[in-house]
Amino acid sequence: MYKILEAKELAANIFLMVVEAKRVAKGCQPGQFVIVRTDEEAERIPLTICDYDREKGTITIVFQIVGAGTQIMAALKEGDAFHDVAGPLGCPSEFVSEAPEALKEKKMLFVAGGVGTAPVYPQVKWLHERGIHVDVVVGAKNKELLILEEEMKAVAGNLYVTTDDGSYGRSGMVTQTVSDLVKEGKHYDVCVAIGPMIMMKFVCKLTKELGLPTIVSLNPIMVDGTGMCGACRVTVGGKVKFACVDGPEFDGHQVNFDEAMQRQQIYKTAEGRAFLRAKEGDTHHGGCGNCGGDQ
Repeated sequence: MYKILEAKELAANIFLMVVEAKRVAKGCQPGQFVIVRTDEEAERIPLTICDYDREKGTITIVFQIVGAGTQIMAALKEGDAFHDVAGPLGCPSEFVSEAPEALKEKKMLFVAGGVGTAPVYPQVKWLHERGIHVDVVVGAKNKELLILEEEMKAVAGNLYVTTDDGSYGRSGMVTQTVSDLVKEGKHYDVCVAIGPMIMMKFVCKLTKELGLPTIVSLNPIMVDGTGMCGACRVTVGGKVKFACVDGPEFDGHQVNFDEAMQRQQIYKTAEGRAFLRAKEGDTHHGGCGNCGGDQ
């Protein structure tokens, strides 16, 4: 059992939990995720690790209620426990393996949309702890849905907050702020964008026009988290990839977002999943590709 040490609601239907998970905390890196289950029969829910404390043996997760599984999770309180916390899973962010001296020479821009602020935070914090200061754009629909602003402000070189409705910070989508920063004379060598699929699509459309290499996280399309369900199958650079076993981070300019979003809609029904299994054959599942997955 994995005890919940802290549980709070950050915004409407968005929750933060600090969980005791010593082995996960000991080995995790920015960009990786865990799979949690509330009980033995519960849905498996993949969640990016928002923060971790190796000394205390804890990890922090942030999630939004999107279905029955996360609704059950939201009802858990301090002192309750998860039945399972499996991880760390997925590949760490690319920059983790780069030399700090090389990273200090790069001008990095992070773009976070909605709950995507949670997986962006540990990356920016990791860089900050190594003396690397980056610009961060955080967007939300309105001020009430903005999360982790103070935490991000403490680790970002420059933080730019924007709301779609103009109720706080800059007005408009995150793409408008990115465009404005470039027009103001800012230069970047790489962009990391994490948020809803539609947001990442348009950030990549803009950065491709700007000639700015961009990394995205496809955690939002993961369901099972082990490559067996076929939910996060995506085409990257013309090749079949799976967000959970090959990512979750990819070259955003190589991701076929339209195909991935259309596939998400089809996957929601049993009929749709059967259609995809028949259409995609051996490439429907990740991992070995022959495990049978959800059959």
